[in-house]
Amino acid sequence: MKKTTLLRKLIENERILVAPGAHDTLTAKVIERVGFNAVYMTGYGRAASYLGKPDVGLVTMTEMQDQVNKFASAVDIPVIADGDTGFGNAVNVIRTVQEYEKAGAAAIQLEDQVAPKKCGHMIGRQVVPIDEMLGKIEAAISARKDQDFIIIARTDARTSMGFDEALRRAKAYAEAGADVIFFESPESKEEMIKLNKELKVPTLANMVEGGRTPLLSAKELEEIGYALVIFPTASVYATAKTMMDLMKELKNRGTTRDFIEKMIPFQEFNELIGLPDIRELETKYVRGTI
Repeated sequence: MKKTTLLRKLIENERILVAPGAHDTLTAKVIERVGFNAVYMTGYGRAASYLGKPDVGLVTMTEMQDQVNKFASAVDIPVIADGDTGFGNAVNVIRTVQEYEKAGAAAIQLEDQVAPKKCGHMIGRQVVPIDEMLGKIEAAISARKDQDFIIIARTDARTSMGFDEALRRAKAYAEAGADVIFFESPESKEEMIKLNKELKVPTLANMVEGGRTPLLSAKELEEIGYALVIFPTASVYATAKTMMDLMKELKNRGTTRDFIEKMIPFQEFNELIGLPDIRELETKYVRGTI
């Protein structure tokens, strides 16, 4: 089954689909190994891990497309990819969708922010006119070759323009043909319940630790009516914390000996990154000394 078709079926399922965020390819492999059915390629984490910078629109389309390709090549589960604003106007969106689809993404997320965009839980975000975003959604739909490739339309209007305007936009984006609606940063559980009652297409919940939206469990979100939930910041926050603790330990003690119990063992790590598969290929194809 195509990954796009699989993802569509998972989203249409009665059970909520949990897609943890991955800031790099290794994290994507961990997510797959643990048993999740999809992975979210986070632009927030990508900016942090690739540039050491905040999520303020600094990563280019081709840099993101390259990461999509690496994710899709490394895991067998569907990749849901952050496409920011589409990296330009509606014509740019066409190329972005085409490049993401060719790279192996099963879905792309496009948002209605003014470029350069910002993380969806930062203040100071501005949105484009609704008609401009509708054109982008229509362009995205026209650009996909695989009709199962999923277009996720996100509105960031809640923070600057209020709940009602954000809901109006979400409904318009659904009517324009978006497969999934991403209503960014609702500020209460009551808002989350209301938007799910009002929208007639699958919805995505964004769980950002320390963000503007209540941090609910997958079960609670499923009961509210969400079809999909992403956790885009958890992996990069946990990695940064662990790395900070590790380096402090090494700086203070001059050894990592007492930190080993917090590390993945050598053999297990090699299996995770596919060393046994490489050894098998070497045995089969490499002639001469290995």
